[in-house]
Parts: sequence; C-alpha cells; structure tokens
Amino acid sequence: MSGHSKWSTIKRKKGAADAERGKVFAKLAKEIYVAAKSGDADPANNAALRMVIEKAKAENMPKSNIQNAIDKASAKGTGENYEQIRYEGYGPNGMAIMIDCLTDNRNRTAGFVRSTLTKRGGNLGTDGSVSYLFKRKGLLILSNEYDEEQLMNDALELDMEDFVTTDEGYEITTTPNDFLNVKESLETKGYTNYIMSEVTYIPDNYISLDEETTEKAMNLIEALEDIDDVQAVYHNLDI
Repeated sequence: MSGHSKWSTIKRKKGAADAERGKVFAKLAKEIYVAAKSGDADPANNAALRMVIEKAKAENMPKSNIQNAIDKASAKGTGENYEQIRYEGYGPNGMAIMIDCLTDNRNRTAGFVRSTLTKRGGNLGTDGSVSYLFKRKGLLILSNEYDEEQLMNDALELDMEDFVTTDEGYEITTTPNDFLNVKESLETKGYTNYIMSEVTYIPDNYISLDEETTEKAMNLIEALEDIDDVQAVYHNLDI
C-alpha cells in the first residue's frame, strides 16, 4: 500500500538514541511515572500507561526500569509534579516543529527551548501555529525479517489505516484508539520484532531542503531532543 516512509524521518533519531541509551531510558521512565501517577498503576486498567510501556519495550528498556518507574508513582508521598507542555515553532526554511515536554519548572524549559531554537536558526510560534499540520497516529514499524505478503494479509484483517514497505521494514499506521488492539493482535500471530512501536504525530506533508539546510535542521532537532525536559520532537522534514 502506498504512503510516505515514516522510518526515513526517524532513523537518525533512533541512531542518536542508540548512542545515548541512558538518557532515552530516563525520559521514558518520566513518561511512565506520569502515566501511572495520573491514572491506575496497573497497565491493564490504564491505556495511557500501556501505550508508554509498549514504547519503552520497543526501545529495549529493561523490565526492571519500567517497573521501578511504576513503583515510584505508586509510592506514598507527593513525589514529583510534572506539567505537560507543548511548544510549536519553525526551523530553517520554515520547517514545522512541535516539541512535547514534561517539566517541573516551566520557566526553565521555556528558556532552554527558546534559546535552542534561536541559536540554531529557528523560532517559537504561537499555540496552534503548526500543530494543524500533524495527525496523531499509532505507528508500528516491524523488522523486514517477516514475509511481506503474509504480514500484509494479516494486517489487512485488523483495524489499520496504512501499510508501507521500505528497505528497512514494514510500517503499519493505525488510529490512536486502535493502536494497542492492532499490536496485540499482531503479536498473537508471532510478530514481535518492532523497530518502533508508539502513538506519535505524523505530518500531513513533508518538505525537502538542500543538503546544507537539512544538516542545520537535523542539528536543531537533535539539540532539542538533548534537552532533559523534552520528551519528543515532531517535524515535517523529509530526510
């Protein structure tokens, strides 16, 4: 089935994550903590927590780290109070950027995000300035070790939206509500090797930049991702 390859826009991000596994796990632990703290600590009764755990598993986060974050949220006492904040803005040549954060200090986070954008050729926008360019989707990227025809036939039986074959693997897109059901159904059929598994934001359209500007844009994205309070950076750059 046709569609733009989502893997092309995240593979450099994944490579950076592989080199900084500890930082990735720390951000995931914060996300798990918030999901467990704001709802039921039992993933069976908390869909938001289950989705974060699936994301953590796809990043090969140890089960002990996942459980420690849940236990921390369940412990008596006030604990940390994190606020979810989204910043919207632009990178080089008008590239759209959405930056999702979890922070216990709004002023600190705003300062880091603003200065990082400014120093690297971007700028902050107003609320809603670029978010309309993205759609929230469930995204499952499986290894190409599986048979394409069999996987496509199995996926077509489920509530998926799109199926794309790339050199690296197979990309299945779902609605956010169908994400867990589709993933669990695929797992019962033996599909367990995921490159990526999460509910994310995908741009409606991608922009292409010349090589030099693309490098500047990627440096900006990586600098934003390196901020401790930043959980995710979404963009519409075609890499």
